[in-house]
Amino acid sequence: MTEHIPTIDISRLGGPGHADCVAEVMQACTSIGFLSITGTGVDPALVDGTRDMLRALFALPEQAKWDQAITRENYRGFIPMGFFTPNDGSGTPDRYEGYKLHAEVSADDPVVADCGLYGPNVWPHELPEAREVILAYWAAMDGVLMRLLGALEEGLALSPGALTGGFERPMTNMTLLHYPPQAPDEAGFGIHAHKDTDALTIIAPDPVGGLEVKTRAGDWISPQTPPGGFVVNIGDMLELWSGGRLVSTPHRVVNRSGKERYSFPYFAVPRHDVVIAPLLDPVPGFDRPSVHVGHWSAETWRTNWPDEQADEKTPELGTIHD
Repeated sequence: MTEHIPTIDISRLGGPGHADCVAEVMQACTSIGFLSITGTGVDPALVDGTRDMLRALFALPEQAKWDQAITRENYRGFIPMGFFTPNDGSGTPDRYEGYKLHAEVSADDPVVADCGLYGPNVWPHELPEAREVILAYWAAMDGVLMRLLGALEEGLALSPGALTGGFERPMTNMTLLHYPPQAPDEAGFGIHAHKDTDALTIIAPDPVGGLEVKTRAGDWISPQTPPGGFVVNIGDMLELWSGGRLVSTPHRVVNRSGKERYSFPYFAVPRHDVVIAPLLDPVPGFDRPSVHVGHWSAETWRTNWPDEQADEKTPELGTIHD
């Protein structure tokens, strides 16, 4: 059982070493559920420019952040510091501020009537260049995602398109994040321990570190990602699709570096009308209900508000079981 997070050069996909690369990706995704990847072909300048944009974004005045904050009706825009308190009974808000972006389509696109998580984003008025910078990075991650999904289709012996076909007009989203440094004795986390409810997450790791992953033995370890690499993890939707073979793993952020930390995870989510159920016979002991992507995504955002609770119509994706 893998108790470390491997680094895999995915430039081999589609070329010499392809089969070995697929096997390595599968080993990581079926054991610890995390991997570091290199050889993506993504321009490092694109990553650096995106991180610079986050620094400018979170340096905006607090009033501007509240004026452009998310609402129950439109889950896009700023998430001010301490806005959400995790439902773990601690009463300690997570130590981050964020900016939420969903799939960007025009307001009059018919898909908006089908699912309100599609539509135009609330781009910050003070940074007119933000849209172009972020969407360029987003497009680069779309390319990386398709390569990884293709490898997982092959590794799981699925038909081509079994996974990738669900990502035509996806509900993929991003959260731009700023974690101020925490004092050594400060309670709480940058983000508390959780599992991702998406299919797959891609992160350009911040050099200051802070991401921690829980091993099967219960230890917390950090990915060691070479410069220019990315951290990838399986989310609960892919775990369900694979019948429990791909593993969604708890992780958290603790920023005790003494420095500001910036992160911009890309959350890959299939099209709103996809119903996710195991494509293979589930592994022994794996028993999860099927998930309608649009419904589950709406429930994920709804239940972030402290006075909203999950009910019998809300599947348990994202739950950490003891």
